[in-house]
Amino acid sequence: MTAPKTAIIAGRGVLPGLLADRLERDGAAFVIAELAGFPMENRAGRPVETFAVEGLALLFDRLQALAVTQVIFAGAVARTRLDPTKIDPKTAQLLPKILPALQQGDDATLRAVISLFEEAGFAVLGVEAVAPDLVPQAGVLGTVQPGTADEQDAARAATIVELLGAADVGQGAVVAQGLCLAVESLPGTDAMLRWVRDVAGAMRPDANGAKGVLYKAPKPGQERRVDLPAIGPDTVIAADAAGLAGIVIEAGGVMLLDPDATLAEAEARGLFIWARTP
Repeated sequence: MTAPKTAIIAGRGVLPGLLADRLERDGAAFVIAELAGFPMENRAGRPVETFAVEGLALLFDRLQALAVTQVIFAGAVARTRLDPTKIDPKTAQLLPKILPALQQGDDATLRAVISLFEEAGFAVLGVEAVAPDLVPQAGVLGTVQPGTADEQDAARAATIVELLGAADVGQGAVVAQGLCLAVESLPGTDAMLRWVRDVAGAMRPDANGAKGVLYKAPKPGQERRVDLPAIGPDTVIAADAAGLAGIVIEAGGVMLLDPDATLAEAEARGLFIWARTP
């Protein structure tokens, strides 16, 4: 049986390169298809196939010509306006499935895109299929342990994030001493942590009490093959600057980018990273 060939559908950030490293290490055949306007961090200088959403059907044809049988989505992208002048006739036939989803939010859009890839004959993989080490399972990931107050703050934050996710708002929150100091919205995790650092951190009732936690988790019912939340070394640095005790992620639902560097940063700063069972 011929081994499957994978296409990494790439956006911004380090994740596409990390997945390419894993596939290359395992001797697996792959290509990188990069969405125009969202360049990946291509430290290895690997060749990429560039595509536009307006030419999605042309991408399908190209991947089929390259004998690709499965795809994996990696990297950050933002919703952009379609340019009608750039839509080819084959892609125009896909618009009745794309346009309604664009009006319904990110989750609906992602589900529609996955459906189109599957209808074109490609299997859609999640990150854990290629790099399971990037999606930690339950447990404290380093030597720094959360305390009882941290566990209570994590439980409170998990409830808040579940409600946020159901409204398709965000995937993170900061809770300290039972109080929600901030929630993640469109500006993202970094902006939320800057707010805690500059403004909300002073709102803790007891200056000597629990410092608080950052909690991240997927949205309820989220399509987990794409757009999983992620943390990395920069998240640890920002959480430390915000005066937090640690980071809690949903076990099996959040990516740990550059695991060695992320854990080393947490250890050096005395922060815990806990993959919590939902």
